[in-house]
Amino acid sequence: MMATSDRSFSVVLQDVVRNLQEIVRAEVRLAKIELREEAVKAKSGGVLLGAGAIGGLFAMLFLLFAIFYGLTRVMPDWAAALTVAAPLAIAAAVMINAGVTHLKKVHPPHKTIESLKENVEWSKQPTK
Repeated sequence: MMATSDRSFSVVLQDVVRNLQEIVRAEVRLAKIELREEAVKAKSGGVLLGAGAIGGLFAMLFLLFAIFYGLTRVMPDWAAALTVAAPLAIAAAVMINAGVTHLKKVHPPHKTIESLKENVEWSKQPTK
């Protein structure tokens, strides 16, 4: 074991600062990794959400025109529009719900948060 007189206060202080810098760098690296993993999860949910919304819009546009014109031959215009729009709205709602379900699987970086809490507790402990 090294005697305490072998190391000056400035050397000890430099070591402490260097160690703290390394801890911060490690925390940043961990946060980047966790956020990247969560972004992959968010991407699939976002794609489903976007595809559902775009598909719903296009479906409403073209189906409303085609079916609406056909139904106006056998019922009033307002009834034909309602008959076409209601099922399309339900289909779009189902797709949007699927996208929201995927987005709920995205979580905050738990490992980083726990590690930061441990570091804060460690730094609060008095040194001997």
